[in-house]
Formats: sequence, C-alpha cells, structure tokens
Amino acid sequence: MQHIRSLSLYDQGDHRFIMLGWEEQEEEVAVQTNQYVISSGGEVVLLDPGGAHVFPRVLANVAELFELRNINHIFYSHQDPDVSSGITLWLSMAEKASVHISGLWVRFLPHFGIYDVKRIAPIPDKGETLTLANGKKLLVIPSHFLHSTGCFSLYDPSSKILFSGDIGTAIFPKGGRYPVAEDLDSHLKYMEGFHKRYMASNAACRRWVKMVSALDVEHIAPQHGAFIKGRQNVKKFLSWFENLTCGVDILDEIYGR
Repeated sequence: MQHIRSLSLYDQGDHRFIMLGWEEQEEEVAVQTNQYVISSGGEVVLLDPGGAHVFPRVLANVAELFELRNINHIFYSHQDPDVSSGITLWLSMAEKASVHISGLWVRFLPHFGIYDVKRIAPIPDKGETLTLANGKKLLVIPSHFLHSTGCFSLYDPSSKILFSGDIGTAIFPKGGRYPVAEDLDSHLKYMEGFHKRYMASNAACRRWVKMVSALDVEHIAPQHGAFIKGRQNVKKFLSWFENLTCGVDILDEIYGR
C-alpha cells in the first residue's frame, strides 16, 4: 500500500491541477475517494471535496497548499454522500465559494443542512462553462445516469485533464491500491465490477464517450481509484467504456432471473 501526499498532475505558472493526498490507513468500511483542486490566477476550485467523514483530512490537504479565502468554486459531480455530505462544513470554511451541482439535486440539499441557496449555482442538464476571473474556462460536461440521474464531468482545457466523477472508478483489493494507473490493461480488472453495476446502460456510456471524444483529453481523473495517465490509456478506456454492457443491459444477471 502506498501513502501519498498531494500529487501535482499539472503545473504551468499560475495554473495547477492537484490530486490531494490519501488517508494513511485504508478504510475497512468506507469506499476510498479522490479529491482534486484546480488553482488558476489566484482562484481555487475544489472538485468533489468529499463527505464529512474525510473533511478533516481534505481540509488539512487544501490548507497546506492554499489560503481558504481563495476558494471561489466547489464543483460536485453528483449528490452522493461520499462526494457532497461535507457541503455545510466547506461552505463555513470557504466563505466566498459558490457551489456548482446539478439543478436536479438542489432540492435535496436541505437534507445535508443547506437551507439558504444563495451560494448554490444549479448546473443545467446540458452543462455549462465556468469562467474564472483570469478568463480560463472549465467545461461542465453532462454524464447523466453514469451513475447518478443528474451528473457531470468537468474538463480543464489548459491541463487537458478530464475530471470524470465516478466514471473510471477502480475498486482495489485491500493493500493493493495505487494513485496512478499507467497500464490500463492491467488496471481494468479493478474497474469492471463497479462499472457494470453502477452505470445505468450502454446507451448512456456511448453518449458520454461521444461527447468526451470531441475534447483533447490527455488524462482522466476519477473520484475513486487511480488517475488514468496518458493518451493511450485514455483511448483504451473510452473504447472499453463505449462497448460496456451494464445496468439495465444486464437486468437478468442483476435480478438473478
């Protein structure tokens, strides 16, 4: 098992893309999660900063790198508790931040303790472009039904890194985790079970791959598992995902007939 501190994935002047470090000990009952930060022109964007369970560790990782007052945006790919149940804690610490989450899930935020939605920026179904103060743009890409009904990926054209949320997840055996996947062929065995059960259908997979293939993606950063490094691995993953049968495609298998 590797324990990693925060890992720089892209660093060009004032534009950085960082994978935050993991907890030192593997959890027995909670799924492992990745958190990411984009910093650009003095602004900080958090990507799926996680639930209340990991908040102290993620806060420490972020505070080690940036001033909390510079967090302007918090992007949530979807509504799951491992992604967003720490939202009240983050809004209290990052006092200037706006929260970007699917408009489909805003009405559920009171169940996380959010009643004042003035700092909530609902993302429309077709996605949007988030423009930072320095003019850099982040593209919010629909990924509905993969695996949430209202779900988004985020593409950073500067780093050419696609933050894919739960798409690209890997579930490692105990003691077998690693932060970066450099050989997708050997990595796929940790991905298949999750994607077959948590992704809704091959039709949704193909629709997302069609959109993503139009972008210049060099790396994929998923919310669980390992960072998928390099264009060849990205190409292999997209081809695999495009042809995956999953969810309602395999109802008989899931229901046991």
